[in-house]
Amino acid sequence: MIGLHGAYTAMITPMFEDGSIDYEGFRKNVMFQLEQGIDGLLPLGTSGETPTLTEEEEEKIIDIVMPLVKDWNAKHGTSVKVIIGAGSNCTRDAVRYVQRAKEKGADYALVVTPYYNKPSDEGIYAHFKAVSEVGVPIIVYNIAGRTGKNIPTPLLQRIADLPNIAGVKEASGNINQMMEVIEKIQSKHPDFSVMSGDDGLTLPLMAAGGNGIISVVTNLCPGLMAELVHNCEKGDFTAARKIHYRLQPFFRAAFCDGNPTSIKYAMNVKGIPAGSLRLPLVEAKPEAQEIIKKALSDCNL
Repeated sequence: MIGLHGAYTAMITPMFEDGSIDYEGFRKNVMFQLEQGIDGLLPLGTSGETPTLTEEEEEKIIDIVMPLVKDWNAKHGTSVKVIIGAGSNCTRDAVRYVQRAKEKGADYALVVTPYYNKPSDEGIYAHFKAVSEVGVPIIVYNIAGRTGKNIPTPLLQRIADLPNIAGVKEASGNINQMMEVIEKIQSKHPDFSVMSGDDGLTLPLMAAGGNGIISVVTNLCPGLMAELVHNCEKGDFTAARKIHYRLQPFFRAAFCDGNPTSIKYAMNVKGIPAGSLRLPLVEAKPEAQEIIKKALSDCNL
């Protein structure tokens, strides 16, 4: 039985002009997500500008989201999940972050391929072996565009054999690789989740047997993406396709000047707490701003 499925939001971290974190804005965003019917939340991922956050700031973000989700579930009889980003290119630190996720009560920890170091396949395997031993379910985050290393399916098969490996956030951008993961790994591990890391590939991946999306655009339109995913889960691909093509211009625009630069600009346009960015990220270029505003209008968002 697949544990991780549905629509999850890779949450941005709202900031004031001076770069300090807007914690009240973050709280509002969490409640917006819950009210819109999202299946789960991912704080401290790439979209949250985590490389620029201090550990004290990370702790505060976790301590906001966890009780809000717990209380929501208790009041509404829901089972919204929390994945806490726990990646590092230092295995020792990644283990420590996974331990923190476990202590805070997260349902899952998201662990990215070690970046910059460019380890061998054996080094990547050892990295995930170390974090798997902490005892919280691990989502492997495969995103070669940011890490410089793709996790090929044979390596992911070895990692999936480790204890506590619950699934993969597949952001390789290669639908053939994603389908190979479903073919080769879910046949052996039926509870292994294959989640898209690209909003625009949610529909084709789920049509091929994938389990959902860890999304950027849901920062702005969680209800629509959750509806798309839930339609796929029910097998109503006609309804899912209608939402997919409505949102297609925004899928492109939400990354036209990088992430989270583009989505933060879109959220600011719509009055959703987002604010500024921390260097080395800077505000979306004027031409990107026009693309984003046009997409918001075209998609009726």
